[in-house]
Amino acid sequence: MSFDPSTLVYDANGLIPCIAQADGTGEVLMMAWMNREAVEKTLETRKVTYWSRSRQSFWIKGESSGHTQQLIDLRVDCDRDCLLAVVVQEGAACHTYRRSCFYTSVSQGEEVELMKPMK
Repeated sequence: MSFDPSTLVYDANGLIPCIAQADGTGEVLMMAWMNREAVEKTLETRKVTYWSRSRQSFWIKGESSGHTQQLIDLRVDCDRDCLLAVVVQEGAACHTYRRSCFYTSVSQGEEVELMKPMK
């Protein structure tokens, strides 16, 4: 059965959340948005491509930083309204130069930094 990106459930802005997960470890790296064309570009090039809501443009992860995401597998959730990109992550996934965007834990009402920037 071939995949048709138009069968995904996009929000009112034509976007769908995509969670990036590290291949092999299952580590959750980040969440960003894709539109239909970003999904298509990601599948075509195997370079994970997102849609920047602030810049209103595409961005290929790592294009300027070198911290690339190579697509291993793109998975669709049961409601077809969220994607999971299993990736090989080179360098930091977060713009703060941390491996993951999820570097802050809330424990007993306090924020705890779980990792420092990589550089």
